[in-house]
Amino acid sequence: MKLRKNLRMFLLLLPIICAMLVISVFAETAEAEAAPYVSNMYMTFWALVPPIIAIVLALITKEVYSSLFIGIVAGALFHANFNPVKTVDTVVSDGLIKGLTDAWNAGIFLFLILLGIFVALLNKAGGSAAFGRWAEKHIKTRVGAQFATFVLGLLIFVDDYFNCLTVGTVMMPVTDSHRISRSKLAYLIDATAAPVCMIAPISSWAAAVSGLIEGDDGLTLFVKAIPYNLYSLLTFVFIIALVKMNFDYGPMALHEKNAKEKGDLFTSGSKKAGASELDYSEKGRVIDLVFPIVLLVSACVVGIIYIGGFFGGTSFAESFSGTDASVGLPWGALIALVLTFIYLLLRRTITFKDAMDCVTKGFNLMVPSLLILTFAVTLKNMTGLLGASEFVKAMLTGQTPALFNFMPAIIFLLAVFLSFSMGTSWGTFGILLPIIIPVLSFDPELMIIGVSACLAGAICGDHCSPISDTTIMSSAGAGCDHINHVTTQLPYALTVAGVSFVGYVIAAFVRNWFVVFGGSVAILLIVLIALKAKNKEAKADAEVFVSEG
Repeated sequence: MKLRKNLRMFLLLLPIICAMLVISVFAETAEAEAAPYVSNMYMTFWALVPPIIAIVLALITKEVYSSLFIGIVAGALFHANFNPVKTVDTVVSDGLIKGLTDAWNAGIFLFLILLGIFVALLNKAGGSAAFGRWAEKHIKTRVGAQFATFVLGLLIFVDDYFNCLTVGTVMMPVTDSHRISRSKLAYLIDATAAPVCMIAPISSWAAAVSGLIEGDDGLTLFVKAIPYNLYSLLTFVFIIALVKMNFDYGPMALHEKNAKEKGDLFTSGSKKAGASELDYSEKGRVIDLVFPIVLLVSACVVGIIYIGGFFGGTSFAESFSGTDASVGLPWGALIALVLTFIYLLLRRTITFKDAMDCVTKGFNLMVPSLLILTFAVTLKNMTGLLGASEFVKAMLTGQTPALFNFMPAIIFLLAVFLSFSMGTSWGTFGILLPIIIPVLSFDPELMIIGVSACLAGAICGDHCSPISDTTIMSSAGAGCDHINHVTTQLPYALTVAGVSFVGYVIAAFVRNWFVVFGGSVAILLIVLIALKAKNKEAKADAEVFVSEG
């Protein structure tokens, strides 16, 4: 009876609700025809609040989908001035649909799907498992496995997405066999993917940065900025020192302890199968992994320079700076996938039916990452609607001349905050570079340091942010729970960020990259030695407590 009564009440209220929505729509339409729509929160600090909400919720709840969606809704409410109908329209039309139909996003999504199929194909053919067996014989220690992952990450400098998934595919069987946690693998992938692209003149990142610099040789300025890109360079030093010193701190220490002592590679969160744990062909050989990977790298490079006009007479450097990576990468990935498919069939390591099954398996492999990326892109659209970039531009251009010597350090912090909030390093330097270059143009050396600080800060914020696409791809590449990757990586990224900030304060006054970099490395090593001593002391106190208990 109670259920029927509630149902009747709902049916009576339904027409009233619909009528209110219709009236609201007509009122909104009339208002739109009268004057251009502007949110009350446009170009204010509130523009950065939605991503902050999403990030804080993700870190607290350990659940990324709902956190991102709540951030999206908050952004839509701010943009719509809390009008319920316009809020829904903003989420659907200006957020989800616009994000999914954007040409760049569509190209990157396609590239990820193709890579997912490629990974599934190599796993099924047994190439990854064969490499794992080979590596078990030749890579004898945990230190060797971590260094091998690091070196492979440095070698794949064409694109960070490509780097994340390729390094994860190749090294996961190796790190699993040496009981290296998936969180540590995700960190090693993430800490090389974007930083190496940011210091490689031949990469999709160099092309993006070069394309943003007007009235100057963008690639030349990018190359000049490399020695001062402290966060990227110090991250490499940090990895080498951390692996060599054989210790971890923060949440990563627990993950590594569980992996070494219990064989638990995950510690918490969702557990994803590695290549070595999936069904695969026993006929697979190491060449069945190496050859397709080389083919994929080559095809992606050719795709990038082809789209940039290299085969039409454009120089190699200009074709990289003028390319569209969202077209070139899928172009290369598709060709590599087809050729790999033919190669594996001729090798008879896989049947036609199994190869076709890899299409759906590869797509399913990427579904969580694609869903997070969809929400992340939608959230970025919300910050765009609220004028986040204009707000940041107004803040930066309002600095007094007395602060110019501290501008590199200020730019670094601003880039970190913006990249962390928006989840995009490309979007961050896309906003800041057109501002920084004219503001600091009176001092060419300071301008180069300022550009470096912007690029370094964008990378750092990207590493720290749970809504960053590169962070998401690193989690996917390592088969690691996404929130686990974020929380374990954060202390490492902040350590390098703190030293980089000090380095940029010094750089504005010293202006000698060798002295600045050398001094920053020395500070970083001192910090790591202190952290190791503190870690050792904490372990000793814990052992005494246990023995006394």
